[in-house]
Amino acid sequence: MLIDGHNDLAWALRQEYDADLDAVDLTGVVPNLHTDLKRLDAGGVTGQFWSVYVSPELFVGPAAVTATLEQIDLVRRLVARYPDRLVLATSADEVEASGGRIASLLGMEGGHCIDGSLAVLRMMHALGVRYLTLTHNKNVPWADSATDDPVLHGLSEFGEDVVREMNRLGMLVDLSHVSADVMRQVLRVTAAPAIFSHSSARAICDHVRNVPDDVLTALAENGGVCMVTFLPAFVSPAVARWHAEAKAEARRRGIKKGTPEYDALMTGLEQQSPPPVATLAQVVAHIEHVRETAGIDHVGIGGDYMGGEAMPEGLEDVSGYPRLFAALADRGWSRSDLAKLAGGNVLRVLRASEDVAELTP
Repeated sequence: MLIDGHNDLAWALRQEYDADLDAVDLTGVVPNLHTDLKRLDAGGVTGQFWSVYVSPELFVGPAAVTATLEQIDLVRRLVARYPDRLVLATSADEVEASGGRIASLLGMEGGHCIDGSLAVLRMMHALGVRYLTLTHNKNVPWADSATDDPVLHGLSEFGEDVVREMNRLGMLVDLSHVSADVMRQVLRVTAAPAIFSHSSARAICDHVRNVPDDVLTALAENGGVCMVTFLPAFVSPAVARWHAEAKAEARRRGIKKGTPEYDALMTGLEQQSPPPVATLAQVVAHIEHVRETAGIDHVGIGGDYMGGEAMPEGLEDVSGYPRLFAALADRGWSRSDLAKLAGGNVLRVLRASEDVAELTP
């Protein structure tokens, strides 16, 4: 069983096709996307956390809640459109009972999606959402993001309440995108194992979105799992430097991310000096570092495929997973270890969160 922790197909469908499923045939290869049903089959994917992400640069307050509901609707419509290939899953048992179809789970990316409301959090869970990434690239009033200026240096009291309510519901606490201070505080507060749905190892690539070694050690003690991402800027130090320099140029010119001017600048910089290329071997290095630091029971896969952005050589789209597992097998990984990486670990964590919820009043 191969369960990937994060895929942004729903956001790509919203941006590229205005969420119109009649406008795209996902049964064949869709060139401007990383993901379609044909390549999911080729990749051996049997479980997928579909991100119901909405941009915090575009949606805040009640508008973020509405847009997130639209994304949940889109994924549910996607599953209903291809019932022989996809099936909605809301529990570990339902993932295991998917009957040869891709078990489709929902992951909500960014605390802005609940607009500071535990009631909204509860309703998102009722609609099938099974993890919440506490922040995206911007702070929320109750938690600091890794890619924003620190305000709280961790969680507020309400942020701790969010974590406890997620434990009570059986919703996974996702620490991708949060600051290292938030990572450490959550691991002290949570009663259930936490996840990183799409983050890599900071010791291999020194990017703030990646996980420091002390957090990986604490994650092992917590029983959680770090699902290693393939995004080049988080995998390759050279790509990370290129992006850091590009963002610095945008700041120098006073251009904000999320604007047409920013996109135009990035396109121009790519034409002038193409970014370096990340590799499958670099992804292997991150996976092995997480294994060495946290242990084999605490590593998984969170590719973060969407569309448009170049992915590592050998992992260009969702058909590439077999090449990754073959590379690990060549390095001596056993079938048992590969099974844990592929999905066994995250399935254990999902079941553990359900067990905590059952015991929490």
